[in-house]
Amino acid sequence: MIRNKIPITILTGFLGAGKTTLLNRILKDNSNENAAVIVNEFGDLSIDSALIMNTKEEIIEINSGCICCNVRGDLISILSTLLKRFIKEEIHINRVIIETTGLANPAPVIQTFLMDDLMASWFEIDSVCTVLDSKHILQHIDIETALEQIAFADVLIFNKVELIDKQELDGLKARIIGINPNAKMLFSSNCEIDIKEIIDIKSFELGNKLKINPQLLKNEHRHQHNDDINSFIFTDERPLNLDKINKWFSYLVQIKGESLYRYKGILHIADRKERVVFQGVHMLFSGTSDRKWKKDEAKLSKIVLIGKNLNKLELEKGFEYCVAAQR
Repeated sequence: MIRNKIPITILTGFLGAGKTTLLNRILKDNSNENAAVIVNEFGDLSIDSALIMNTKEEIIEINSGCICCNVRGDLISILSTLLKRFIKEEIHINRVIIETTGLANPAPVIQTFLMDDLMASWFEIDSVCTVLDSKHILQHIDIETALEQIAFADVLIFNKVELIDKQELDGLKARIIGINPNAKMLFSSNCEIDIKEIIDIKSFELGNKLKINPQLLKNEHRHQHNDDINSFIFTDERPLNLDKINKWFSYLVQIKGESLYRYKGILHIADRKERVVFQGVHMLFSGTSDRKWKKDEAKLSKIVLIGKNLNKLELEKGFEYCVAAQR
C-alpha cells in the first residue's frame, strides 16, 4: 500500500533561544491543527506546556531527562502509541512537531527516524529547525551541544536580532556559516517568521549532514552533557511577595546573570488575580501578567533555573525569602 509518510518537524536550539515561542507560532497556523506536539524538558517537571497556547493539538511531554539520552526509548514508545491510535482512526495526525530541550543533541532524534524500521516506514523528517539566540549564542558556541544543534539544522533562525548591531550580526553569520554552510538562514525578533519557511519544505537531506561530521550519525551515542550545567525546580502553593520577588530576581540577573543560561516560570503573587509569567536568558529578563487563575486551577508557583555551577542551597534560600507569609 502506497501512503504518504507523516512529516516530522524537529525544533531545537540552545537554552532560551525561543523554541517555545516558535512552537506557539506554528500552532497558530490553521493548516497544522492536526499536529501531535512532543515537548521535552530537562528536569523532573516541565512548565513549557503551561507556556504553550491552548490548541486542539495533542501535546505530550517527556520529562526526567534529555530526549537525546535516557528518554529516547520514551520517544519511540510515544510515537508508536500515536501510530496505533492513528491506524485505528481514533486520532488524525498530519504532522508531528518535536521540541527538544535546550541541552539536546538532535542527532539521536534524527537517527530515530532513520534507523528504527517502524519509525522509518511511517514518518519522514521534513526539517530540523534550530533557533539561535543572536545576543548570547557566541557565549555558548564552544559547548558541544550548541555546535551539534547548529550542525544538524536545515534551517537556522537567528532570533533576537534586534539586540545586536549589523556588524555583530555579520560576524555571527560568518561564524555560523563556518559550522553549517548548508542551512537556510532566517532572521527574526520574537520568532516572527513566515511559518511556510519551515513547514512542508522537505529540506532534510542526510547527505548534507554527513558532509559536516559523519561521526555524529553513528549508532554508538557518545554525547555527554556539560557536567557544569545543572537545573533546579522550585514549586510552592504559598503566595509570593511581589516586592521580594523583584528584589530576588534583580539580584539573580545582576549578580548571577552570566551563569544563568535559562530561567522561566509561573508565579502565584499575593493579592493578584492573574498569573505572572517570566522568562530570562542571562541578564535579559521579561515578566508580565498573564491570564486570570481559573476557579478549579491550583494556584502554584513553578520556577525552573538552568545554568552553570548553580548553588542549590543559595537558590532555595532566595526562593523561600520570597514567600509572602514571611514579613
